[in-house]
Amino acid sequence: MGLKHLAFTYKNLFLIDATRAAITALMLSQVLARFDDLFGMPVNILYILAIIAACFALYSLIYSRIVNQNRRSYLQGIAIANAVYCIITLALVIYLYDTLTWLGIGYFIGEIGIIYLPVRFELKLVRQ
Repeated sequence: MGLKHLAFTYKNLFLIDATRAAITALMLSQVLARFDDLFGMPVNILYILAIIAACFALYSLIYSRIVNQNRRSYLQGIAIANAVYCIITLALVIYLYDTLTWLGIGYFIGEIGIIYLPVRFELKLVRQ
């Protein structure tokens, strides 16, 4: 089944992305930061990642409401931003590998997967 057979709207894609980013921001700032010993990621880095995720959530929420033209470029923008976030997160996991716990490594690898799969879909859609 190709992308053209899927029922979607750009608004829904932006709303899904906003929800995913908001959940990430909340997880990082409210769960991982409070239990940093269980995950091993320094709290200041968790808060920085949470702020970035919150900005992505706001971007996607705003563009789900106001953009009527050239939505592909805005979708491409957030998809690329999410891809860069994944790269930064992976770099942090590699750099801080010795301080991260197995739970922390698992969380961040899972987060990358949850973010990266829709990014691939969004970039494929933008290229059509």
